[in-house]
Amino acid sequence: MGITLIVNAGSSSLKLQLFNQAAECFWKSSINWSPQDQTIGDLQKLFSERLAAHVAMNQIDAVGHRIVHGGDNFDSAVVIDVRVKAKLLQLRRLAPLHNGAALNAIEALELLLPGVWQAAAFDTSFHRNLPVEASTYAIPLDWRQRGLHRFGFHGLSHGAIARRFPKHKLISAHLGAGCSLSVIQNGRCIDTTMGYTPLDGLVMASRSGSVDPGILLELLAQGVSAAELGEGLQQRSGLLGLSGRSGDMRELRKLGMAGNADANLAIAVFQQQLLKAIGAGIALLGGLDVLALTGGIGEHDHFLQQWLTERLQLLGKAKIEIISTNEELEIYQQITALRLQPNKSA
Repeated sequence: MGITLIVNAGSSSLKLQLFNQAAECFWKSSINWSPQDQTIGDLQKLFSERLAAHVAMNQIDAVGHRIVHGGDNFDSAVVIDVRVKAKLLQLRRLAPLHNGAALNAIEALELLLPGVWQAAAFDTSFHRNLPVEASTYAIPLDWRQRGLHRFGFHGLSHGAIARRFPKHKLISAHLGAGCSLSVIQNGRCIDTTMGYTPLDGLVMASRSGSVDPGILLELLAQGVSAAELGEGLQQRSGLLGLSGRSGDMRELRKLGMAGNADANLAIAVFQQQLLKAIGAGIALLGGLDVLALTGGIGEHDHFLQQWLTERLQLLGKAKIEIISTNEELEIYQQITALRLQPNKSA
């Protein structure tokens, strides 16, 4: 095997890593971006410019992608072919900020690296064995029969953390532009905050998280279209919608310390919803050994870390672990295992 390129097309950043034959990452890059603004041509140029200084294109013989929503179709890493791309296209509307970007990245790299083996690892895989009481929505049977159930996301991140604490009562909080919390007992996810789509659960940078469905019905009754609802909930809500200024927690902390009331409101709502979810997770676990914080906010927001530490002190031995997220390594491991299977290699 030669060099493997790992592509993590997120909602606010594009992360790239190169691994050599010894399974060592020898180069990485993170680019702030708005995926909806990137064409396939833009991505092809971006990949070429970023990679050219570090590797010859003919040295890359495998590419691994993070795919956020695998639906009911995929429960483990797969080789990307025409059939897989067709199914991912069908799932695009369920995770528009992510799956669309990943599909564009796949197409761009097919043009840049023709014939190179590409594979996908899925954020939903880790949650595929959720207990039925956690995955089932209290909606009519005929709706549930349409495949409407909780999938859960950020599984590449939560799964890697779960393996570090295999015998613990663990809550894993992935807090970045997208935020989710997973409740994990003995390595198995027993509940999670994101649902049928990555829009559910905690307050995020520009996504609303959980809202009363009655609000959506009322907006529809007032003449707001489904497309407007989608755009508002995905791109104009969350920290951005609350503050009216930014979805970046770093900027909101600065504004808050300067006395900006809207920034402080955004922070307070974010922390309230996070603490409620942690409390629910502790109840499900019957206690807590470790709260793991990862993602841009989880790793770097010392105000949040201190705030949570003060509240967890009431629980005795529970401790906070700050863990650097490395979804790219998880993707590499999953697609390499796939590649070594008979009939799966390039």
